[in-house]
Amino acid sequence: MVFQGSAALSTWVGALAMGMIFFCSPVVSMFTDRFGCRKTAVSGALVAFIGLLSTSFANSLSLRYFTYGILFGCGSSFAFQPSLVILGHYFRQRLGLVNGVVTAGASLFSMGLPVLLNKVVEPLGLSRTFQILSLFMLVQALLALLFKPLLPAGGGMGPPGMGPGPGKPQTQSMATAQGGSRWSRLLGGVRKSFNLRVFHIVTYRVWAFGVATAVLGYFVPYVHLMSFVKQQFKGTQKEWVLLVCIGASSGVGRLAFGKIGDLLSGLQKIYMQVVSFIALGLMSILIPQCSAFEGLVVVCVFLGLCDGCFLTMMAPIAFELVGPMQASQAIGYLLGLMSIPMTAGPPIAGLLHDYFGDYTVAFSLAGVPPMVGGVVLFFVPLIHRRLQAAASPDETSTHMLPAASPAEEQKSCSNGDILPGYTDVETHI
Repeated sequence: MVFQGSAALSTWVGALAMGMIFFCSPVVSMFTDRFGCRKTAVSGALVAFIGLLSTSFANSLSLRYFTYGILFGCGSSFAFQPSLVILGHYFRQRLGLVNGVVTAGASLFSMGLPVLLNKVVEPLGLSRTFQILSLFMLVQALLALLFKPLLPAGGGMGPPGMGPGPGKPQTQSMATAQGGSRWSRLLGGVRKSFNLRVFHIVTYRVWAFGVATAVLGYFVPYVHLMSFVKQQFKGTQKEWVLLVCIGASSGVGRLAFGKIGDLLSGLQKIYMQVVSFIALGLMSILIPQCSAFEGLVVVCVFLGLCDGCFLTMMAPIAFELVGPMQASQAIGYLLGLMSIPMTAGPPIAGLLHDYFGDYTVAFSLAGVPPMVGGVVLFFVPLIHRRLQAAASPDETSTHMLPAASPAEEQKSCSNGDILPGYTDVETHI
């Protein structure tokens, strides 16, 4: 999107939408557990549709902060996360393959979207383009009506003690209804929905801090890449090729690294995120050094591979750190923590561009946080091994997966097959 004004102010529109997708994730987890995947996804897609449609009529940058940044961002968050949760209702053994196919499909769409926008924006204008894009969200709402959850909403989808038990939660509810106030019931419901036990695990805290640090500069190349190309390679009409390369390599990376992660046991797969973060930081630093467009294409291919590796490994690592019963909450909180630095990163880069007049300093500094985050993640397996050696077997088993016997190993999901809302372990509740 191109707006009148500085690069920093214009970037806030897209950065706010991107940040809201992650910021709303803890709330989306609660709504999905309570109301189910279908109602949550349909409502989110309709809100996103309203956001895009109203953006087409917005004539000021400040109004687009609300229509596109908040409405579209929040709606996309509510539409996106249930589409992952619903996979756990239908697939068990091949859940990793299904995850790869779904996310690779998103990459294919991101490859075709730049081509569509390149053909549509100039002849039709920005307003008509937003109206066309809003139709895609309306189609997504119709497709979400096909979601048919196999598990009841709120039935054992969260950590132990959050689902309805056989008799104790009912007794507590009756006592609260008789003697408690409406405020106490509301506060009790919030505490029940937002469980903070995952933060009691040291390795999860370190991992979440490392990822949140890395994403401060993670999305800067994706947001400012087109503006950099127009400034560095004036007159070129092939900037859309870079987005296609990122989408294609990201899709290949999600499929390939998902399979590679299946071969790594325990927290060894976290080293894949370490490598992806460090490589992405190096690629961000190399972007201003590219004097030829072909070199920038190569850098974008590696950016897409790093993106695919990071996203594919996020859920399996959370599963290893906190166990199956708390994995959904862990991922929701992680995405929420990511929202703040991820939203602030691109506007900060825009401010640096406005101050220095080019993107050299902005891209160079954007490469530092991913590398720092990669170094922090490197110590997570070391901390885990030290804690595991010091803890008793009973304490370790409260948040780590027990070792499966050879007979049971084939029945259980392999590493990399876990998604938010995975329900295999909770099915007996």
